[in-house]
Amino acid sequence: MKTDAQLRSDVLEELRREPGLAGVRLEVAARDGVVTLTGCVSVYAQVFTAESAAKRVAGVRAVANQIAFEPVGGPRSGTEIAAAAVDALRAEAEVPSHRIQVTVRDGWIILEGGVGSPAEKEAADRAVRRLIGARGVTNSILVQAPAPGEVVGTGQWGGSSQEEEAGSGAAVGGQV
Repeated sequence: MKTDAQLRSDVLEELRREPGLAGVRLEVAARDGVVTLTGCVSVYAQVFTAESAAKRVAGVRAVANQIAFEPVGGPRSGTEIAAAAVDALRAEAEVPSHRIQVTVRDGWIILEGGVGSPAEKEAADRAVRRLIGARGVTNSILVQAPAPGEVVGTGQWGGSSQEEEAGSGAAVGGQV
């Protein structure tokens, strides 16, 4: 069994090697195989990236993830995050963005709709996961065959561009 000091050192080294955490300063404490991560990140996905990196280290039995999230430039509105998500999906060539709907609630992006393959579903998730201000993603996209006569892979906007405020969230009307 590793000492607490060795476990702490190994976790810090794993965090340093993680490309998704470049430039991020995190602290690590270890006691009896339980690792506590603290610090602050500007991209919410980095909270989970750090946790995953710590869990990869031999001897880690549990992770207490106490990393704070503070987006660069302060919080973004649901409308800003939704618009950024639409743009990110349109820019991703592998994503049939005209078949995906985006909703944002309290900084959380929800993807819905249908795509033709698991790879397209994963590409949509990757396209929005690291948006500034996004706290996370719920990917509820279904993998399904395209409708008869539907042109796939165009990545075109297929609905209206109206935005609606609903409570503390925002929805982009139509489909992305």
